[in-house]
Amino acid sequence: MSRHVAIVTDSTAYLPPPAMERHSITAVPLTVVLGDQALEEGTEISARSLATALQKRHSVTTSRPGPEMFSRAYRAAADAGATGIVSLHLSAELSGTYDAAVLAAKDAPVPVRVVDTGMIAMALGFCALAAAEVSETGGSLDEAVAAAEKRAEGTSAYFYVDTLDYLRRGGRIGAAQALLGSALAVKPLLQLAEGRIDMLERVRTASRAIARLEEIAAERAGTAPVDIAVHHLAAPERAAALADRLRARVTGLADLHVSEVGAVIGAHTGPGLLGVVVSAR
Repeated sequence: MSRHVAIVTDSTAYLPPPAMERHSITAVPLTVVLGDQALEEGTEISARSLATALQKRHSVTTSRPGPEMFSRAYRAAADAGATGIVSLHLSAELSGTYDAAVLAAKDAPVPVRVVDTGMIAMALGFCALAAAEVSETGGSLDEAVAAAEKRAEGTSAYFYVDTLDYLRRGGRIGAAQALLGSALAVKPLLQLAEGRIDMLERVRTASRAIARLEEIAAERAGTAPVDIAVHHLAAPERAAALADRLRARVTGLADLHVSEVGAVIGAHTGPGLLGVVVSAR
């Protein structure tokens, strides 16, 4: 068994499966409750199935993993030779996942550092990759945590959604903001700020909102080396076109990932989501 620092995250990181396998990153799944069915994200419900359910206005909620799921992940990492574990999770402002990981860490067989990254989607995924890269070069538990926290500090996430209704229903954005957006018939641009989803701008049309999303992401990227992720839900053509424009526009671009978000994020944003994560190297 190799002695190493293991990296655990959760399913909302939306890391590409090849990257997870290459870096031996474990993702503990959150749960989507569809009607009376509790389904694990990534294995039991797809983003496309979720989008269809939302379009039919079926009842959809989400739930954090139980501490026992983290306990199993921590034990498996220790059995595989880990001498320590960095457990990186989506913002505690948005989910109780971090709290469940903290509970499980108390009884883990090796030291576990649980980190509330304040991030979500590939903003979280880039943090996990940063920690994994440090671990692979023989870095310590503290060094892996520091790498993830530094990556989080240099990462921004911006989102376009067709409607704020899904975020309002899930309590992820204030009812007053959602109602104002509906009353003005505007298309909202959102950002992740201090672990919360906040209104960034209101734009009159979908096409202008997507163009503005591109402008904001390019301005944030600047000319320094950055990684970018473009996320979507049931909007693959729009995501691919946006990625192509950013690829041509961002001079310091290192890696660019395009992926559909999973069912947990999709349940709170609805079909039509476009997101851009900009992460400084």
